[in-house]
Amino acid sequence: MIKETFTINDSDKYRLDVYIQDASREMEISQKRPFVLVCPGGGYFMTSDREADPIALAYMADGFHAGVLRYSVGEDAAYPNPMVDLSVAIRIVRENAQRWNVEPEKIAICGFSAGGHLVAMQGVHWNDPCIMELSGCLNGENKPNALILGYPVITSCNFAHDASIKTLLKNYVESENEEGLDKMMNYIACENHVGAHTPPTFLFHTFSDRTVPVMNSIVFAKALAENNIDFEMHIFEQGEHGLALANHVTDYKRENFNVNNPVASWVKMSCRWLWNHFK
Repeated sequence: MIKETFTINDSDKYRLDVYIQDASREMEISQKRPFVLVCPGGGYFMTSDREADPIALAYMADGFHAGVLRYSVGEDAAYPNPMVDLSVAIRIVRENAQRWNVEPEKIAICGFSAGGHLVAMQGVHWNDPCIMELSGCLNGENKPNALILGYPVITSCNFAHDASIKTLLKNYVESENEEGLDKMMNYIACENHVGAHTPPTFLFHTFSDRTVPVMNSIVFAKALAENNIDFEMHIFEQGEHGLALANHVTDYKRENFNVNNPVASWVKMSCRWLWNHFK
């Protein structure tokens, strides 16, 4: 296995870690593999370790190459920084596709909570001329081929996760530019911008999530359906926010807060869905 790390902007704090599996003549799948790029959650003020390498390793176990993006957060989280970081990361994967035995048109991005918002934003705004120019992706090198969204922040209106939205738009909030803020609030409401350019999407959420209400996933699924975009969604009845793998590997403080056997099935469900789309 090869591990490589790339800085993705001017700060050494933010990076792309890539995990490339070895090719073997004994395994046909190993000659060219799809790639899953993971964006951890954390309210745009941090990126969670629980939603980083453990997720990447789970996808690797099912045959994918994988990577983890530590995108701009906290004092650096203001739009458009996280989206530019993600665009650059996708471009890096595509630029190295031949060397890493990656299928360049089979790159999925996977995000959780605020990382899910970033992934959904990429799915609906990857072709924004500003984002393409800032990331050096003028020919669509930043286009994802599939989205995987775990309990994502989607909307900026009803049911929004206010802390994530305020952190992302802090420059507009602090400037007290109401017209600019209203425009950006619409822009980052991902359900408002789904179209033919949006990739197929897998979503999972829990009905009992009180941090990021399940309606976030539902409004995005509704927009996908209205635009005839393929999607699969699973809503589990019980489960706290931030379940990650929902098993003992990503349990929080070993107190069973983040162990939920029914929800843990999302990993295999998403792998099956992804292989079906990446035939």
